Amino acid sequence: MSAALAHPIGPNTIEDWLAMDPPADGSRIELIWGYFHVSPAPMGQHQVAVFQLSMLLNDALRRAGRTGLHVVPGVAVEISTPLRTGLIPDVVVLDTRPVGASFRAKNVLMAVEVWSGGNVRSERESKIAAYAAAGVTYFWALSQEELGGVSVTAYRLENGQYVEELTARPGETATIKAAPEPVTFDPAVLSP
Repeated sequence: MSAALAHPIGPNTIEDWLAMDPPADGSRIELIWGYFHVSPAPMGQHQVAVFQLSMLLNDALRRAGRTGLHVVPGVAVEISTPLRTGLIPDVVVLDTRPVGASFRAKNVLMAVEVWSGGNVRSERESKIAAYAAAGVTYFWALSQEELGGVSVTAYRLENGQYVEELTARPGETATIKAAPEPVTFDPAVLSP
């Protein structure tokens, strides 16, 4: 909360954000502390990582019989009305049926962001802090490396802060337990 108080809250609300038409060019508009942030349309390698990870998570949930959980890419999540923050994580795991255009943070068990060179440090930190403040239990950051590989850093929420479980790199098979169900894979499968 102290980080939010140190940052001036902008004029735009969650309602303003939800009322906007999606950009025709595929870019994404998110609301961070009352200010709109526009990200360009995701590149091909970004979309491959999102698709492959969604399939891995979905398979793990189905094998565990977790039919009440749903893996959904690129949907709006209403993080905080007082802090005027609404994000579009690259992948979420919801505990409610994925019907509608946006979902409340209380229904998000896991959020995944795919970072690229265009994501500045302040944006990354703001998003991570927002997910933690909203009580999202698991957070994964996928980092696209210069040589085309993707590393995965998995976090678990403990006492309102994310604690890193592990970072898995391409060429290493890892079991990540910081998820609704453990997932075993080599991050190399997330690259085209």
